[in-house]
Amino acid sequence: MSVTHRYPPDHVPVLSRGKHRTARKGACFMEFASYLAGERWSDHPACTHPLLAALARGVNDHTSDEGRQQLAPLIPSVIGLTSDDPHLDASIALLCARTALPIVAVAKQNVMAVGVLSCARALAELDHDCASSCDEASRRALDQAPHAAEWARRFTTELSSPSVKGFRRIAAPSIVSNAVTAIADACVPDPDAVLRGLLVDAIEECQEWLSPPADSSAGVDTGIPGGAVSH
Repeated sequence: MSVTHRYPPDHVPVLSRGKHRTARKGACFMEFASYLAGERWSDHPACTHPLLAALARGVNDHTSDEGRQQLAPLIPSVIGLTSDDPHLDASIALLCARTALPIVAVAKQNVMAVGVLSCARALAELDHDCASSCDEASRRALDQAPHAAEWARRFTTELSSPSVKGFRRIAAPSIVSNAVTAIADACVPDPDAVLRGLLVDAIEECQEWLSPPADSSAGVDTGIPGGAVSH
């Protein structure tokens, strides 16, 4: 599935940080999504998977005022991306953890490494595949922070796996929140670009889970002329 709505040049929404009671007070990413979906004004609309919405709110709030406006073309792409499949929660959280792990401050890498391993374990358990290990992208992320990876492996061996409900309600949102905050504080040239790229990747992850596209050229409308992120 690929949403290709575009705003007229003089109707691109101006995003602002935080929650707003009405549109007159401003709007965040997900509040605009609720409006476009025809729902009651809310930053927690039913049209979007709760964890993807949480990521979008976090990216919105931790992006600079200038960078935040580049998020606006992505808003229509989150509408309709929702499911009760817990694979989606684990996949979104894993994407956030492995994106953050190689670039965040050393003091925060242990938490992100635990996030990577915990999400990989959750996915393996959902698939009833006890022999499954991290995917290649996650292994690459762990390899870039070997000390944190080793610490996390020791730490997680003593942890019991949470229930699916517990993972979705507590662990996954915590991983996403910690990843977004850590990326925003990371010593990288353009944290806004990293956060925006993370949101684009998460939207694509949801699109692939929910409706694998028949046309491989379809992708998230990034708002960049001539460009789309391909699946």
